[in-house]
Amino acid sequence: MLNTIKAIIIDDEFLARKRVSNLLNDVKDIQVIDECSSGKEAITKINSAKPDLIFLDIKITDMTGFDILKEIDQNTMPLVIFITAFDEFALKAFDFFAFDYLLKPFKDERFFQSTNRVIELFKSNKSQGLNKKINNLLKYIENPNQEFLEVKKTKLAIKSNGKISFINKDDIKYILASGYYAEIFTDQKKYVLRESLNSLLSQLNSFKFQRVHRSTIINTSLIKEVLYSNYGEIDVKMLDEKLFRISKTYKKEFQNKVGI
Repeated sequence: MLNTIKAIIIDDEFLARKRVSNLLNDVKDIQVIDECSSGKEAITKINSAKPDLIFLDIKITDMTGFDILKEIDQNTMPLVIFITAFDEFALKAFDFFAFDYLLKPFKDERFFQSTNRVIELFKSNKSQGLNKKINNLLKYIENPNQEFLEVKKTKLAIKSNGKISFINKDDIKYILASGYYAEIFTDQKKYVLRESLNSLLSQLNSFKFQRVHRSTIINTSLIKEVLYSNYGEIDVKMLDEKLFRISKTYKKEFQNKVGI
């Protein structure tokens, strides 16, 4: 049986705190034990009350939400639902580290999605072990370029529909140009974004990826066959049976890349 989840609301706007509190009146498994309007107050109350969950505004009058997290007892770190106005840098960090956030102004439905997720985490006992994730998030915020160069080597950040998704570069099968957009194909789904193939190839920065046409980039590690015609033309068949023609412009470069 799930024990009541103790929560503290941290926001310097009274009406914002009141709204979260009122919404939580309809969530029986979460109990608001306190509210804070400043970072200093929040640190004191979190360390003394040791809540299970905090609703944390990123920008508070006297400090940021990240500053607050640095001062919390790491041995009793609560689950965090961030509340924020649009900040692309922060959202990128949240997406990567799989933290939930509410983007102001948020709808009631979105709020209840977050609280339901929290309740499920506590029911499944998966709310433990957040200290490492919090520490990694704070390191990223402080110095993203130094701390996460390895991330850039293995993942591609894709901004679309107001959010940023991170996909493993190795999962990309091929990328096709479509007007002003690029379509990135993986086994799981297709991503569409406004980006040039030149830019994407630069971001991929991997020996595996090869441009074979002005409108096509392929992952050479996922090639099934290379097919020759009687006219000296080359087609490449991918593992998913997708067929691409190698244009004359990229023919020699492709042959050198795959060693044929």
